[in-house]
Amino acid sequence: MLGTAIEWYDFFLYGTAAALVFNRLFFPTLEPLAGTMAAFASYAVGFFARPLGGIIFGHFGDRIGRKSMLVTTLVMMGLATFLVGLLPTYERLGLWAPVLLVALRIIQGLAVGGEWGGAVLMVAEHADRGRRGFFVSWVQVGVPVGLLLATGVFALFSYLPEANFLSWGWRVPFLFGIVLTALGFFIRLKVMESPIFEQTRMSDAGRQMPHIPIMEVLRTHKKNVLLSMGARMAENAFFYIFTVWVLSYATQNLGLPRSSLLNGVLIGSAAQLVAIPWFGALSDRIGRKPVYLGGTLFLLAFVMPFFWLIESRNELLVWLAIVLGMIGHSALYGPQAAFFSELFGTRTRYTGASLGYQLAAPFAGGLAPLIASSLLRSSGGSTWPIAVYLGLLGVITIVSVVLAAETNRADLNDKAAAAES
Repeated sequence: MLGTAIEWYDFFLYGTAAALVFNRLFFPTLEPLAGTMAAFASYAVGFFARPLGGIIFGHFGDRIGRKSMLVTTLVMMGLATFLVGLLPTYERLGLWAPVLLVALRIIQGLAVGGEWGGAVLMVAEHADRGRRGFFVSWVQVGVPVGLLLATGVFALFSYLPEANFLSWGWRVPFLFGIVLTALGFFIRLKVMESPIFEQTRMSDAGRQMPHIPIMEVLRTHKKNVLLSMGARMAENAFFYIFTVWVLSYATQNLGLPRSSLLNGVLIGSAAQLVAIPWFGALSDRIGRKPVYLGGTLFLLAFVMPFFWLIESRNELLVWLAIVLGMIGHSALYGPQAAFFSELFGTRTRYTGASLGYQLAAPFAGGLAPLIASSLLRSSGGSTWPIAVYLGLLGVITIVSVVLAAETNRADLNDKAAAAES
């Protein structure tokens, strides 16, 4: 959980900066909304790199082991984030500034694309079957912890005078990431390799481990990959609307103070620290699918009230909107890691879980802020087209979860347990 939190601190930091400052620092020649869309486009690039990261690190994670991949992805992420903090802006470097920014974002995307599968499987393959959802959900808790850290540090420096914040204040959170990377590196070196992976590698099946795991996944578990992708669509899109897009919308269109929005995300992240493991534990008792479906239905019902609360411009109601949205999101995110892990066998679990999880990321979370900004612009400032867009993703998620098998009693030692249904 701590290692995952550090990686997501780095990844989310970029999203916060993209929503609040990158349009002025790296895309200053564009008018404000176009600059914001360009910043969100650079943000989305990291999501398109995530599937490739999942494939690359999933390949070696299934052949070599989970632990070494976790250490490698952490170092990649930390160095890329540190270099963003040192990057000259457009004013000093011209066109090369956004080019290098995008290149570093790609490295971030590759790293986080490979990290999730390894972190989740390290816990899932250590956990008891009856409490797997609860224990694996703590890896997911690393995401709001990372968001809490990123938003909190950024909020702290946002109290600087505007000129100081734009000249050097925004850089400090990125530079601070190298300290967290060193801490995470030490933690992950101490983690033991997955016992289920070691057992499989030493068995007769392990002597026939697939040379190209992705090919075996697509041959034997293609349906589960597609269903994982579909289950991810609403979860990922709603999350980035609640935590990233809302920052630019409320500050630029509604005139709300930057600090107020960041505080709302901080409170929502704190609520998720409790909500995610609670929903993970609930999925152990009543099943992954009922919890996941219940959360999706709540998000669909809440999408318009979310916009109404934000548009009230009342600080407490804005906070309420963000917090309720993130609690609803927790109902999907809590059981998700165990759910996806249980859909695949040990020989290809790293690749399979990563592929389903990461392939959806570009089209859901990565594009969500960009699509929402584009819909807002084309509709003359109305949010109802965004609600329709999120509703369509919700329908995809509901259909995918209904078609998937219930997995909360699956035995990960049984390589046939996760076979295609």
